Amino acid sequence: MISNPLRDPRDRRLPRVPEPCALVVFGITGDLARKKLLPAVYDLANRGLLPTNFALLGFARRDWGDEDFAELARDAARKAARTPWREEVWERLAASVRFVQGSFDDDNAFDQLAATLGELEGSHGIGGNAAFYLSIPPTMFPVVLKQMQRTGMADSTPGRWRRVVVEKPFGTDLASSRELNELVDSVFTAEDVFRIDHYLGKETVQNLMALRFANELFEPVWNGHHVDSVQITMAEDVGIGGRAQFYEQTGAARDVLQNHLLQLLALTAMEEPVEFSAEEIRTEKLKVLRAISLPEDLATSAVRGQYEQGWLAGQRATGYRQEEGVDAHSTTETYAAVRLGVETRRWAGVPFYLRTGKRLPRRVTEIALVFKRAPHLPFADTDTEELGNNQLVIRVQPDEGMTLKFGSKVPGSVMEVRDVAMDFLYGEQFTEASPEAYERLLLDVLLGDATLFPRNAEVEASWAVIDPLEEFWEGTTPQAYRAGEWGPRAADEMLAAEGRRWRRP
Repeated sequence: MISNPLRDPRDRRLPRVPEPCALVVFGITGDLARKKLLPAVYDLANRGLLPTNFALLGFARRDWGDEDFAELARDAARKAARTPWREEVWERLAASVRFVQGSFDDDNAFDQLAATLGELEGSHGIGGNAAFYLSIPPTMFPVVLKQMQRTGMADSTPGRWRRVVVEKPFGTDLASSRELNELVDSVFTAEDVFRIDHYLGKETVQNLMALRFANELFEPVWNGHHVDSVQITMAEDVGIGGRAQFYEQTGAARDVLQNHLLQLLALTAMEEPVEFSAEEIRTEKLKVLRAISLPEDLATSAVRGQYEQGWLAGQRATGYRQEEGVDAHSTTETYAAVRLGVETRRWAGVPFYLRTGKRLPRRVTEIALVFKRAPHLPFADTDTEELGNNQLVIRVQPDEGMTLKFGSKVPGSVMEVRDVAMDFLYGEQFTEASPEAYERLLLDVLLGDATLFPRNAEVEASWAVIDPLEEFWEGTTPQAYRAGEWGPRAADEMLAAEGRRWRRP
């Protein structure tokens, strides 16, 4: 291959295009594939980031031919694409679309899948490279992985790479997580396994590292000397939709706290890596996850709740137990909040409050650093009645950006200090729209860049935090909160007992 003498291979500002390859999606007819993966593939193609020799191969039970699948893929991509629709881009992509019908325990279907991959090497020049996306329930992982092992599809060689993408949840506790990790790593090498947490693909999450380590302004105060507490919130205004079977077995803590929120905590609390590489970033995140401490009194420092009937955005919302497919006496939590500590020199004594819930007033994910009050205010109490703590808020979604909240004098002839906010919005500052998380993560898989993907040790360290919570909550009933409220009253009392309160996003 001829290299460009004008390009520095270390330059991350120029887009990288993967080698010739195929993307094989198991469960291609599911919601995730239709709403996220297929649009992401189209958007990558539209941006010129897929190799010329690329093939998309779907595997599902439907009795379809290549043309039927291509039509479904086209409809899904067009409906949810982020970039403008261009028919000529899709036509080029459609010429490389294939579909294999079969069930996961069907040996003949997997033999045909392996044969189709082999044919694509000759017809589309994919070079034998392939990434397998397991968009299927975790209970089906063992069957699919063993089929791939039997057919040799999982085998990387010096002349080709094979990678696998595993969707969360990574097990249901530490023991099942280790069992799943051992299974995946026995079929693929550890370097070829990509555990996807789509939150880590969001532009604002990546900007968190730029914010901290590219600016001298923030890092000197990013510690327990100046920070009073940290609040990480992931709120959803929707219910469980059609996911009752999954949610009844999982709950809010396993669904969101174990992965999304603990990953955000790790990125917020980590030390500066030696270099911006996958291995060094993971090393620093793992140190944080292993330094997390649970409070001694979980009864007052860990709250779980379940939404009841209420009003949201002017419409009546049903309660969780009235949702289709949910047990009328279910004790599954739809809200979880916990106070954690990070036992490092930087963060000792600083509480990290994490909360997630469904049917909350609005959809928002944010990280808020709440700073300590000024040690001395030379103003009269009446001058600062409306002055709170300084805050730095990183908004992950929606309206990606950040807010800095600080005190300022109100214009006029008297001295009055009040909180004001300075906002930075991605959508206003940059002309280029941020790519969807799955765009970035799919591209990284095809490039073999594991920076944004948790490894085994991170997953297991997260379960070591969640398992004691689940054990403590076992056999208890979640506290009720109305749809449209910010969670159960006990969550507010948890902070009030320490003289704090939740930030209202």
